[in-house]
Amino acid sequence: MARKRRIARRASAVVGAAVLTAGVLPVTAEAAKADRSAAAAVCAMQPGSVTSGGDNRGMRITTGSPLTVTPGPTYPDIYPAGQVSISTSIELLADSGAYGSVGGWVVMGSSLYGSNYQIDANDNVLNLQVTKVGGGWGGFKVVDTSYYNPPSGTGPNFRANQYGLSGDGVLYRWKAKGGSWWTGKESYPGFSAVETMALISRTFTYDTFLANTRGGALYTIRIPTSSPMKPIVKQVRTSTWQTFDWLLAQKCGTQSTLLLGIDKETQSGYLYAVGHANGAATVIQGLGKVPTSFPDPVYFRRKTEPGSDDLFGE
Repeated sequence: MARKRRIARRASAVVGAAVLTAGVLPVTAEAAKADRSAAAAVCAMQPGSVTSGGDNRGMRITTGSPLTVTPGPTYPDIYPAGQVSISTSIELLADSGAYGSVGGWVVMGSSLYGSNYQIDANDNVLNLQVTKVGGGWGGFKVVDTSYYNPPSGTGPNFRANQYGLSGDGVLYRWKAKGGSWWTGKESYPGFSAVETMALISRTFTYDTFLANTRGGALYTIRIPTSSPMKPIVKQVRTSTWQTFDWLLAQKCGTQSTLLLGIDKETQSGYLYAVGHANGAATVIQGLGKVPTSFPDPVYFRRKTEPGSDDLFGE
């Protein structure tokens, strides 16, 4: 009964009229043909989580028939137990010698914290730092970071933006300021129906999120990097997506996305191959239920391989 009430409650939600409105387009044969090969490709993603004890934990999900799951390492005692409510994407970067550097942002209580640590060849945690950035973050539902590196890896086209979706449906954006934190806050209202969202594309000129609503619809939200902030919203699906509390995305092929939807209530995950986003013409192929449980209170996108974070899903 609880499950039925949850679906009924979400199905009754009204999409924010000012923003989440779009025409429904037919799925064309050309679009389906163009994206079918990417949907069938063998891809992998490595979601991460924060456990109730404050550990960072990872896994690897590989497409195929059946889907396969390989447990990843657990890095203990990164955060105080039971404190983390939101995590941004976590980046694992190559470092000198045998080390890798792990960094990202989390919300604990009403404050945002930056976290960084190193891991050695035996997966031991070294040089852990968790630093408070500031308050006022207790009312946010989603926080994530988009870094765009030009193909050369250097030059003036590097950019970084931080996004936050508040509980009252306002989408915020900050720009990087030096190597520490953010400036130039902008906002746009109208996203109160959004349940969660995942970054699926980033270029020098825009970022795109895939978002589901409590009413079950699925949308892309493209955010041009120009100011003032003016998101462009397109409807992808009209129903059945309301049960997911997290959406996590990874690149699959050259311009498609491997999407993981996690249902907190049933501790279940479902994997999808999503073709290059094009409104209702977007090809989405269900790959099945992931053969493991998802019991942790917080999940996030985890970049661990070269090229895996070159998101270009829209």
